Amino acid sequence: MAEKSCVKRLQKEYRALCKEPVSHVVARPSPNDILEWHYVLEGSEGTPFAGGYYYGKIKFPPEYPYKPPGISMTTPNGRFMTQKKICLSMSDFHPESWNPMWSVSSILTGLLSFMMDNSPTTGSVNTSTDEKQRLAKSSLAFNCKKKMFPEYVEKYNQQQQQQHSARIAAEKASQGASQLENSKPLLEKVVNSAGENDVRVDAPRDRRKEKRQPFPTWMMLLLVSIFGVVMALPLLQL
Repeated sequence: MAEKSCVKRLQKEYRALCKEPVSHVVARPSPNDILEWHYVLEGSEGTPFAGGYYYGKIKFPPEYPYKPPGISMTTPNGRFMTQKKICLSMSDFHPESWNPMWSVSSILTGLLSFMMDNSPTTGSVNTSTDEKQRLAKSSLAFNCKKKMFPEYVEKYNQQQQQQHSARIAAEKASQGASQLENSKPLLEKVVNSAGENDVRVDAPRDRRKEKRQPFPTWMMLLLVSIFGVVMALPLLQL
């Protein structure tokens, strides 16, 4: 049973989170148990976790804020073991370093920062960058099983719709390119046929042009000379 001071503190922190949300962090208490909180961390840009959404839980002791909570992550992520407590200075692994002034927002901000780091700790795992990126891409689908965050279910459905629309557009573009490729031989045949028709039409015009060439000048002079001689014969007989 949670102490009254604990309940009041957690209620106050939830109101503060609703009023001033923390970047890349969403958190809310369970409807049936204020000591159990659920969170989603969004992977930071420029890291292998970019585009990932990581669901987990925080278990607060009844003596909170005088004792630290336990923290675990449920979504496969490549950084921490799933369903196992994570060792942090803000968790129940180190009660000696706990500060009662820390809040849910500071705990999750610290967890997100530590997740982006490579420092080993109890509950951490060592995986490749490719593996972390693969898990980041599949994290949203995994989180749809969690009813605490319907906004991420909606985000996943929108993502699926966008991917479906992109696939349809790509298929249509591929079909259009294929049809264009198949129509090339027919187009070439039409173009070649049109070229041959042009040659056949132009050929008679060329022959007409040849017939219309001017009468040779030397032939004209010869005819004029012959005509002159014929006309001069009677005069020579006189």
